[in-house]
Amino acid sequence: MVAQTNASPVVIIKRKKVVAADGHHGGAWKVAYADFVTAMMAFFMLMWLLNATTEKQRQGIADYFSPTIAISRIAGGGDGNFGGNSIFTEDALPQTGTGSSSLRPTESNQARGWSDAGSDEDKDDAQDEQFAAVEEALLGRSGESMLADEMLRHIVTKVTDEGLVIEMHDLEETPLFTDDMEPTAMLESIVAALAEASKIVTNPVAIEGHVRSVPVVMTSRPVWDQSSARADAVRKLLESERLMPERFARLTGHADRDLANFNPMSVRNNRVEVIFLRTNI
Repeated sequence: MVAQTNASPVVIIKRKKVVAADGHHGGAWKVAYADFVTAMMAFFMLMWLLNATTEKQRQGIADYFSPTIAISRIAGGGDGNFGGNSIFTEDALPQTGTGSSSLRPTESNQARGWSDAGSDEDKDDAQDEQFAAVEEALLGRSGESMLADEMLRHIVTKVTDEGLVIEMHDLEETPLFTDDMEPTAMLESIVAALAEASKIVTNPVAIEGHVRSVPVVMTSRPVWDQSSARADAVRKLLESERLMPERFARLTGHADRDLANFNPMSVRNNRVEVIFLRTNI
């Protein structure tokens, strides 16, 4: 058999499948990540705006982005469309006394769409600033203090919903009262500085006395008398420093019912709180 010498060679074609996004999954993730970063930036800007603006400023921003004007802010005279019979005539006179019309203008803020909802908040902010001034004068957080360092160890201040609380408490080595409930020289100096700082504000004053617990083996419990005596002694010292008696709103003895330390016998529980009360509560 003769071999075929002029036969054409066999051509083998190998096709390789190429994946365009091999290992990187395309660029879609970049778009999603950019959207996520943009959303987070907008979220943090929103949080910053809520913290850095007042209620009236936030209301103005909301009105700017509102597609329509809130007509319901002005009281209407009926129950039909737009809250009245007609928004162009005198027929839709206000019934609540806060609205106005072209013939009957008014200077009332409610007629212009403003409310007094933020007035209490503004008052609180103003009082907080005054309380901060009292703390700064008494403790000298940003400058010179009215009290020496050893006196500052007896002082704790805090601002609460009730007002500015200035707490004067005993230490192991330096109590503020003798065994006969008489003020020591240390307490007299602290109260003198407190009376001077109280001239910054005109808020009414409340005084509350607290004492530590006594052993249960005692036949009588003098804690009620002791706490009341401490509070009254501080009141007398403040009056001697020319704090007007009319400013005292209340004087309370809490005995050992409101402890500052978990140990009922701790001298830290012996304290007197002078509270500058908020005027809007």
